[in-house]
Amino acid sequence: MAEATRRAAVPAQDRGSAPDPAPQTPARRDGSPAGLEGSPVGQGGLRVPRGVWVLPPVAVLALVFLYPLALVVQQSLSPEDGGGAFDAYASVFASQSFREALGTTVWLAVGATAGCLVLGFTLALIIAFVPFPGARAVAKFIDVFLSFPSFLITLALLFVYGTVGMANGLVTDLTGAAEGPFHFLTTPWGVLLAEITYFTPFVMRPLLAAFSQLDTAQLEVAAGLGARPARIVRQVILPEALPALAAGGSLVLVMCLNEFGIVLFTGAKDVTTLPMLIYGKAILESDYAAACVVAVVNIAISVGLFGLYRVVGKRAGA
Repeated sequence: MAEATRRAAVPAQDRGSAPDPAPQTPARRDGSPAGLEGSPVGQGGLRVPRGVWVLPPVAVLALVFLYPLALVVQQSLSPEDGGGAFDAYASVFASQSFREALGTTVWLAVGATAGCLVLGFTLALIIAFVPFPGARAVAKFIDVFLSFPSFLITLALLFVYGTVGMANGLVTDLTGAAEGPFHFLTTPWGVLLAEITYFTPFVMRPLLAAFSQLDTAQLEVAAGLGARPARIVRQVILPEALPALAAGGSLVLVMCLNEFGIVLFTGAKDVTTLPMLIYGKAILESDYAAACVVAVVNIAISVGLFGLYRVVGKRAGA
C-alpha cells in the first residue's frame, strides 16, 4: 500500500514513461502510402503516373480494333465518285438488294434463335432431369461442340441431305429415280436448319448450368403434391430457366446476325444476308463504299444486340 501511495505521488512527467508511438500512414493495396500521390514505385525509386500504365493496352486496342473500324466508317463516308459524305448511305438504303438482305438476315436470325430456344430447352431438360446412361458424357460433348467451326456442321448436313448425299442416294437406290427428294439445303429453310443445328448448344450450356443449381426439393414437393411433369416444368423449372434462356437466346441472335460460313457452304444462292451482301459488294462488284455502308449497318445492329446480351447476361449471372 505504501509503495502504491508513493508512485501516485510522483508526477506523470517524471515517471520516465515511453513516448506515444508515431502514427502510421495507412497503405494502399499496391503497397504505397495512402498519403502520397502517384502510382507504385518503379525501378530506381521513380514514381510512374497511372496514365502511363493505361497507354499500352489502349494503344493496342486502338491499333487492332478501332483503327480498322475507323477505316470502314471513313470509306463509307468517302465514295470514290467524289459525291457527298452520305451519298453512299442514301444509295444503299434505297436499293432493293439491301432491304431484302436486311429482311432475310433478321428473319433468319429470329427464326434460328426461336428454334434454338425450343430445341435447346427440350434437350437440356432431358439431359438434366431424365436419367439415362451417358448423360454426363453428352453434357461434356456439348462443351466440345462449342469449339466446332460452323462450316463443319454445314458440310455434315450436305453429306446427309445434299443433292448427292446419303438420304438422296438411299431413295434413288430404292426407287430407281433419277434424283432424290431432298433439295431444301439450298433454300432459306436449309440455312435455318443448319443454324439451329449449330447454335443450339450455345443455349443448352447456360441452361444446364442453371439446372445444376436448381433445388431438387422443389421438384420433389411438386411431384408429391400430385403435379404432372408438364406442370412442374411450366411452374417450377421454367421460371428458374428464364434468365439462362434470355442470355443464351441473346447470344445466338447476335451470332446468327453475323453468320457467313453457313450461308456460303449451303450453296443457297437465293439467300442473301448482310454478310453475304458485304462479300458481294466488296469482292464481286468492287464497290467498297457500298460494302462499307452495309458493314457499318451490320456493326451497329450487332453492337446493339451485344449490349442487350450483356445486360441480360449480367442479370442472369452469366
